[in-house]
Amino acid sequence: MKRYALILGSSSGFGRAAALELAKEGFGIYGVHLDRSATMPMVEELKAELTNLGADTVFYNVNAADADRRAEIIHDINERSGGVASIGVLVHSLAFGSLQPLVFIQEGDKPVTQKQLEMTLDVMANSLVYWTQDLVAKNLFCENSRIFGLTSAGSRRALPMYGAVSAAKAAMEAYCRQLAMELAPLKITANAICAGVTDTPALKKIPGNDIIIGNAMMRNPNHRLTTPDDVAKFIRLLSKPESLWVNGDVIRVDGGEDAIDLTWWKPNS
Repeated sequence: MKRYALILGSSSGFGRAAALELAKEGFGIYGVHLDRSATMPMVEELKAELTNLGADTVFYNVNAADADRRAEIIHDINERSGGVASIGVLVHSLAFGSLQPLVFIQEGDKPVTQKQLEMTLDVMANSLVYWTQDLVAKNLFCENSRIFGLTSAGSRRALPMYGAVSAAKAAMEAYCRQLAMELAPLKITANAICAGVTDTPALKKIPGNDIIIGNAMMRNPNHRLTTPDDVAKFIRLLSKPESLWVNGDVIRVDGGEDAIDLTWWKPNS
């Protein structure tokens, strides 16, 4: 049976790059994305690239965090595979959350609401659990499958307006550890990939992103930002059978960016 990668958030950023790299590895691609008409040309371009790589491709333009849509997609995948396990990789790259302070301190502050906080956690973390539960329940994971959740250094650092997203990233890492333990008997691994600062549509929405980019450029010993391709190539590498013993980790893919201490290090001019 042909193995497929199921990518949540497949139309841009890390998800798009992962789709292309995994297609080169021989995976078919199930892509879940949420795009309006203005950005659909980019989705069609991605589909064409995947087809040129010889990948069987099925895309679903729906909200990946919606329970009913998730059930429909799981049913469709099950029908297409004839009830045979076909998912070799699950990539969670959903980046949609509330960028507001947690509390009111000064005039103009609009603290995150309960609904916004719960939505952020649901989309950016909890949904990984729900998709995994359904795939396991339907026996759709192949043996020696991989689960990847995208996280960031924001999981352990405080940034203005980033509280809800930071909590979601921390939860993503915790979920990957737990899934690694629970799914080990099925020979399914789960790891969180901690990318360096990457110029993606999600980064551009963070207040002060220009400062974040400048700090990353200064810290990174390679004097550049991480790219989606950097991360996607690592996901491709960890999707190989030989990587079975890499499990339950938070793995930094950042060119050494997080290891540099700004208090003493200065880049070469």
